[in-house]
Amino acid sequence: MTKQVFLLFFTALAFISCAEKEPAPVGPIPSKRQLAWQPLEYYAFVHFNMNTFTDMEWGLGGESPKTFNPTHLDTRQWAKTVKKAGMKGIILTAKHHDGFCLWPTKTTEHSINNSPYKNGKGDIVKELAEACKENGLKFGVYLSPWDRNNKNYGKPEYVAIFHQQLRELLTNYGDIFEVWFDGANGGTGYYGGANEERKIDNKTYYQWEKAIAIVRELQPKAVIFSDGGPDIRWVGNEEGWANETNWSIMRRDEIYPGWPRYKELRSGHEDGTHWLPAEADVSIRPGWYYHASEDHQVKTLAQLVDIYYKSVGRNASFLLNIPVDKRGLVHEKDSIQLMKLRRQLDKDFAQNVASEAKTEASNSRSKNYRAHMAIDGNQNTYWATEDSVTSASVTLSFHKPQMVNRVLLQEYIPLGQRVKKFKIEAKVDGKWQLIDEQTTIGYKRILRFDRIEASKVKIAIEASKGSILLSNIALYNAPNLLVQPIIKRNKNGMVSLQVPDDAIEIYYSVDGTEPTLNSPKYSRPFMVNEPKILKVIAYNPETEEQTGVLTKKLETAKKNWKVLEASSGEQTALAKVIDANPETYWTTDASDTTREISIDFGENIVVKGFSYTPMQARFPFGIITDYEFSVSTNGENWKKISLGEFGNIVNNRIKQEVNFAPVEAQYIKLKAIKVAGDDVRATYAEIGILKD
Repeated sequence: MTKQVFLLFFTALAFISCAEKEPAPVGPIPSKRQLAWQPLEYYAFVHFNMNTFTDMEWGLGGESPKTFNPTHLDTRQWAKTVKKAGMKGIILTAKHHDGFCLWPTKTTEHSINNSPYKNGKGDIVKELAEACKENGLKFGVYLSPWDRNNKNYGKPEYVAIFHQQLRELLTNYGDIFEVWFDGANGGTGYYGGANEERKIDNKTYYQWEKAIAIVRELQPKAVIFSDGGPDIRWVGNEEGWANETNWSIMRRDEIYPGWPRYKELRSGHEDGTHWLPAEADVSIRPGWYYHASEDHQVKTLAQLVDIYYKSVGRNASFLLNIPVDKRGLVHEKDSIQLMKLRRQLDKDFAQNVASEAKTEASNSRSKNYRAHMAIDGNQNTYWATEDSVTSASVTLSFHKPQMVNRVLLQEYIPLGQRVKKFKIEAKVDGKWQLIDEQTTIGYKRILRFDRIEASKVKIAIEASKGSILLSNIALYNAPNLLVQPIIKRNKNGMVSLQVPDDAIEIYYSVDGTEPTLNSPKYSRPFMVNEPKILKVIAYNPETEEQTGVLTKKLETAKKNWKVLEASSGEQTALAKVIDANPETYWTTDASDTTREISIDFGENIVVKGFSYTPMQARFPFGIITDYEFSVSTNGENWKKISLGEFGNIVNNRIKQEVNFAPVEAQYIKLKAIKVAGDDVRATYAEIGILKD
């Protein structure tokens, strides 16, 4: 063998050896505990504590432990519901800001020890931990650093108490998968009767290094959540979504609880120094705790599906809160929506059409990292390019064209997050089409788009921090999302019907008959001026399935209405009472004892009743419980028609209707005789009238 051949031979061997080597990590990489947490993806928050019984979101700390008294508490019902919904675990609010502890702690009297529940012998943390274990669920704990009950809060003595509470929770209840620290810290509170404001330095006061050490000592496999981790970060909103660009890395040392640049948490930092993936938290209702008044505001299937794709589908985990009710049970309305979401996700990801595709890559590191590794269903194998290749593509070819409307991508994150820019193309009818262009992938990225029939799909990585590593490429043909339409009607009487999927058809009737596929098909907004009974159905032509009938009573349109006079309040907001939008409202001044508003129809009409819609915001006030209703034909001489109460309106904030004998009027006046709560202002979201 000549010297030149000898050198070429060993150069080739060296090249092959290099190519067979696992790619080197790029940037920060996840720890073992973070890697174990990542596949959980979707799990439950349970807010159940003192606030459940005081009907508050943030308790003040001075509540009596005797207030806490669930009548039918069943943590097994919680766990079974969560399991059936497809979630992987439950995180319990063991102590919220009011300081009430759901376990028999030795650190405070403000606990379940002094409640009527099981005569002070209960331990809900233990009950739920056992229920989770029985159902194969992970169990986590939320412990509020802020404590509005403890007299020592703000002093060093309280920090020792906080650390001891943490020790108790991490010692007595088996394996904990996540420890959740809220970012709300310091402010007004009961504080042992002081009833004052106390501020702390949330960077240093809690001695976070010691708290973290306690978790690492007692639950080394648990991940720690806070605004800045150290393991899991808040996504920067309580609405359950991450930005389309979402890095699992951040400059962690810059972040602390209450960090003012919280919007950066939605996207992470491309130049991050630590692995710090996002957790997207959101409640299935407007509030985190159960309020009967929100029974009509449980998130719809369309909303929940959208949240899933904007959390799990954008490289974040999905933490969905379930506010257990006063009975101690997951409410029936919440459970129904949870099961709807589970069934829909099962349909969306029922069959991966990529698994049988032929793959071809523009570059591969070696046979051990060929493109097929990205569709083999094994998360531990992956397609990888050569070290110097940061732009490459994989093309999936089908034996026959396939219907596709979802693309799921995953990077091999044990070696870091790399992809900075990519695009999806498909060959449709012999021509390549651009489907989408995006930035990051991370642990999981899911793209939704209109259904296409493709013979080939190409995933082109256009920019990466290093060699490209994709562990999963999946393609799905999700069914059309069949949900009941949303009915909207503006002040002029124009009605619009909306569904999230354009492929769904809508049929309706306005004469009180049941709509069928032979009824008018909705194509554009239509006018309804007079009172009608609108009934609608949605129909999926793909599956020939249809929804149940949705019925809505339409009142007289308010096109020519105007506010005649109001006893107080912001004048520019008066029109919100008659804008046909229940999400807007007008409120009276605190000094106003009359609390009334009068409306001019612009003409005399026969009225046989009126409607009042209370404020629909998350933190409502001024809900009218007792009213007086009057009419006039000239705006000067008024006749009282109805005086009464809106029964149960505080617990059921839906539109209230009052009927009476027909009367002629051009003007109406609604007066708040009494409002709920301590706030004396009255709020009006909408006023309407009932006619024959």
